[in-house]
Amino acid sequence: MNWMINEKKKVVNWFFVGLMVIISGCGVYTLSGATLSPDIQTISIQSFYNDSNGGPPNMGQLFTNQIRDYYQQNTSLSLTPDEGHLQLEGSVTGYRLSPVAATAAQGRNLADASALTRLTITIKVSYVDITNEENEFNRTFSFFEDFDNTRDNLSDVEIELLTNIFEQIILDIFNATVANW
Repeated sequence: MNWMINEKKKVVNWFFVGLMVIISGCGVYTLSGATLSPDIQTISIQSFYNDSNGGPPNMGQLFTNQIRDYYQQNTSLSLTPDEGHLQLEGSVTGYRLSPVAATAAQGRNLADASALTRLTITIKVSYVDITNEENEFNRTFSFFEDFDNTRDNLSDVEIELLTNIFEQIILDIFNATVANW
């Protein structure tokens, strides 16, 4: 009985080895879902600037560092300062706080307030693929996160909110560029 189990394991292992050989022969694939031509080896990501009317002064640099790290961790592309096979640049164009859920005032002389506030970040991105012009675009990506301002002060949670929002926007950019979603 044990020999049958071992034989099944061998068959499954060989199946996966064969599958990996077939896949690797068709292009460069990563576990992150990126499908890159072997011709694409470098990426340049210019500094994103904060062109919005709000946010911390270093918001553009925070985004730039986070997106560069993401591409380096999830692709085999080398980061180059200029003229990469793939090129990203853009700016933070929106930083908006808006009330989401109102709460009644606790006293007659107090004004109603917002219990939840939504922070929305918008980023404009220009993408160039020198190997295939059809993939190029100029798009805007946006995402938001809510916080309870009856409990948290914006200045106390702002960096955490930005990091979470940037993660989703970067994933959307990644999918639109190298994952071709």
